Amino acid sequence: MLYLIIMKTEIDPKTTERAQSFEIWKNAPMPKVTLVKTFDVSRLVRFSRRKGLKINMLMCWCIARAAKDIKEFYMLPMGEKYLKYDQLAINIVVPVKNGGVTLCDIPFSEDLKQFNDDYQRLTQIVHETGEPHNLSDDYMVISTSALPDCEIDAVVSIYAEVFNTPFLAWGKYRRHLFKTQLPISFQFHHAQMDGLEAAKFLNALQAEFKKVNI
Repeated sequence: MLYLIIMKTEIDPKTTERAQSFEIWKNAPMPKVTLVKTFDVSRLVRFSRRKGLKINMLMCWCIARAAKDIKEFYMLPMGEKYLKYDQLAINIVVPVKNGGVTLCDIPFSEDLKQFNDDYQRLTQIVHETGEPHNLSDDYMVISTSALPDCEIDAVVSIYAEVFNTPFLAWGKYRRHLFKTQLPISFQFHHAQMDGLEAAKFLNALQAEFKKVNI
């Protein structure tokens, strides 16, 4: 398996469209914002069952597809620095064989089969070994957390400077008469994007859920 070598670069935030927001939010004690949206995941769930694919894998793939054309997802504030990345990855929480959980980074691929293969292979390794799988820091990582055994309305994560990346969380989807719905929490650093970009992403994510089986 061959991946291109992707690099990150440090840029001057004053030269970007985010200059003003960066100055306002870089030293804020709580610079993260959480938005919650209820999604129609009816088609995603049907596709998962028909193809025998894990719903969490499909969720992660759709998240990366929704983010890939939004430039703010490739920019990350880290203290006084602003980092620009060239490629995305998805981070998931994996239960390990001997108890507990750890983290696994999955490189994003436009090709669903490739992404699914990587997802299955890497999560299995992490489950068996109990060791996290971390991609190099040349990937912009979108963090996720799923609680499929519980219907939750929202998740608000704590803020720690080492975890500035966007974060999405969800619980168990909810069946209704004509549709299946799922509330998803989306947390982002305000120096990285504003509400307009966040809303654009959430709208794009709904569109991905609706066209996944096309």
